[in-house]
Amino acid sequence: MTAAATVRAGRRTVEVARPDKVLFPEDGITKAELAAYYHRVADRMVPHLRGRPLMLERHPDGIDDSGFMQKDVPDHFPDWLDRAELPKEDGTVTYALCDDAASLVYLASQACVTPHRWLSRADRPEHPDRLVFDLDPPGDDFEAVRRAAGRLRGLLDELELPSLPMTTGSRGLHVIVPLLRRSPFDDVRALARDVAETLAARYEDELTTAARKRDRRGRLYLDVQRNGYGQTAVAPYAVRARPGAPVAAPLAWSELDDPGLTARRWTLADADELRSRDPWRAAPRGRSAAAARRRLAEVLTAER
Repeated sequence: MTAAATVRAGRRTVEVARPDKVLFPEDGITKAELAAYYHRVADRMVPHLRGRPLMLERHPDGIDDSGFMQKDVPDHFPDWLDRAELPKEDGTVTYALCDDAASLVYLASQACVTPHRWLSRADRPEHPDRLVFDLDPPGDDFEAVRRAAGRLRGLLDELELPSLPMTTGSRGLHVIVPLLRRSPFDDVRALARDVAETLAARYEDELTTAARKRDRRGRLYLDVQRNGYGQTAVAPYAVRARPGAPVAAPLAWSELDDPGLTARRWTLADADELRSRDPWRAAPRGRSAAAARRRLAEVLTAER
């Protein structure tokens, strides 16, 4: 058995057991390489995770195995890794938080390939500061995704809601809207639903809000279901459990003009490039969801 490796992350030394365990069989990518990637991009990634409860997508036997999603922190996780105990319908869940580079490397050592983050922070879990639109194409036609993203941005601009695009590392794109932490999840989801329905009505031959695949009829799905208490979205810079180890990568809006862009443009092998680029450096301040709903009502009145 290969001896454990160690990674120095900040003030801590994190042990990576079975570092030679291959997690991506087609690519030969090991657990040590996964941990090294997360260590490398930690200064970009941790600010997007800090204070947010996480759902951990773990693949201890590699990505060819189904793996599992984990909410409750296992007993063996170290005491220094921050936690948040939050209510659920029949009790509580103790979630992992990732507030520093050592925590991120430790999660990788536990074969957490992909951390999925809440859209709210643990100190005010019922009041999100992020709204997410998941642009889900029927196939691998990323041109349709780029076109839909531009149209969504146009509508959000009408509502004075600045937005940030991100490849998902899978097939589509997330468009993220920073919010003030004033409105509860129900109100934020209602805003997301109304925006999606308005856009789908404008482009009904191309876009849909139909949750059932058979009702989409080849149209791109504007998914807003992640905007709820306890729901999660893939974190920026997270590796996806797919061949090639693609990464969810933040974008500048201008990059969507590139016809060669795909949802899997960046991979684990691009850690240095991802670390050097910072398209969200000047990310906008959060805006009011309530004010945006009022503006949307005005837009709809004007269109009648």
